[in-house]
Amino acid sequence: MTDRNGVPLVVHTGRANQNDEVRLEGLLLWLPMIPTKGGTPRRVLTVLADAAYGVAWLIALVAGMGYRALLKPRGTAGKVHGSGLGTKRYVVERTMAWLDNDRRLRVCYERTWGSWQGFHDLSACVFCAKRLQTVRQGAPL
Repeated sequence: MTDRNGVPLVVHTGRANQNDEVRLEGLLLWLPMIPTKGGTPRRVLTVLADAAYGVAWLIALVAGMGYRALLKPRGTAGKVHGSGLGTKRYVVERTMAWLDNDRRLRVCYERTWGSWQGFHDLSACVFCAKRLQTVRQGAPL
């Protein structure tokens, strides 16, 4: 899960044969408050996802947790839901590609889930540190 600039907020790995929809509730529960320039933290207001998360019960769950759900309903062709998902999804795909640049994450050599999750967390921390260094040097996000 990333913010609108592609900075990873929550990284959670799972089994390869697990449906995407199963992990969304856990991701939303682990979602941290985001600090702002003024110092007051704010929470994420909108959840944007593709058709893998577009089952009716999950859309209701996201809305019930207080988020604006821009989840494309399954079985709809094209951009029926009108969220502009096709133009915004590249941010998440780009972040996943950046995390995939770590050789250790391309193929799973780990025997335990904890080690595999730890390497993903470490990679996300390195990514965030590089992003923070770029922002401090005055480059735009």
